[in-house]
Amino acid sequence: MEQTPVSRLENALAAIDAANAHDPDTSQGHPAAQLYGQRMSAELDRLFPAASEALKIAARGQHIERWVLKRKDFPEGRDGYLSWRTALAKHHATRVGEIMADAGYDSQDIENAQKMIRKQGIKRDPEVQALEDVICFTFLKWYFAPFAPTQTPDKLETIVTRTAKKMSAEGRARVLKEFDLPEDLAAKFAI
Repeated sequence: MEQTPVSRLENALAAIDAANAHDPDTSQGHPAAQLYGQRMSAELDRLFPAASEALKIAARGQHIERWVLKRKDFPEGRDGYLSWRTALAKHHATRVGEIMADAGYDSQDIENAQKMIRKQGIKRDPEVQALEDVICFTFLKWYFAPFAPTQTPDKLETIVTRTAKKMSAEGRARVLKEFDLPEDLAAKFAI
């Protein structure tokens, strides 16, 4: 018997959660990747309630098994960081594709989710951009406050500037309405 779209989606999300349950980082009381995926889904539902199933899966699986490729195994500096992030994105896309295939999704849906995870078409593809906006909102809502004190003021300004530039104009406007950022950092979202 063929699965209904709802059960396919539920199966895919459950498989992502099950994979992420193995994250050794439980510093927040739960496996970090699993918690992150669930927070991404909550922000996606809030910001884009009519999201496609591929976007819902991409949001949940955007950091699937993030711990398997360690930052320390890549060179120091920005180039090493970017190489690590690129390798992670490929891994995330591959794993999400495998899970979607197992859940019964066709190759087009799988390719769409993988494209979103690899951020191919940011600023050009509405779903890729929606995922990026959700990523930025999740960072600002859940991770910015504990992260900010670990950075120098100049480094923090650079990170916030890069975050704002990745977002859509609508996303930046919504950040200004929803977050009480210091004036100098809020200015980065008023671009």
